[in-house]
Amino acid sequence: MADAGRKVIDCRLYPSDKNCSLAISGMEDEVLDAATHHAVTAHGHTDSPELREQLRSYLKDEGEQSASA
Repeated sequence: MADAGRKVIDCRLYPSDKNCSLAISGMEDEVLDAATHHAVTAHGHTDSPELREQLRSYLKDEGEQSASA
């Protein structure tokens, strides 16, 4: 059973010219920080409040992601 409050974001679920396969899971703030770093370094995005809000909207509960993967 997944820990309560854990979130996941999976690059495979979103359009990318790199066909990225990275998935990140952990507590929401950890995932958001790691996903922002990844978006900037691997995909060329600029770290901004707008990017962080967009990434936050992509977060799913870890159990929900496992069920749909």
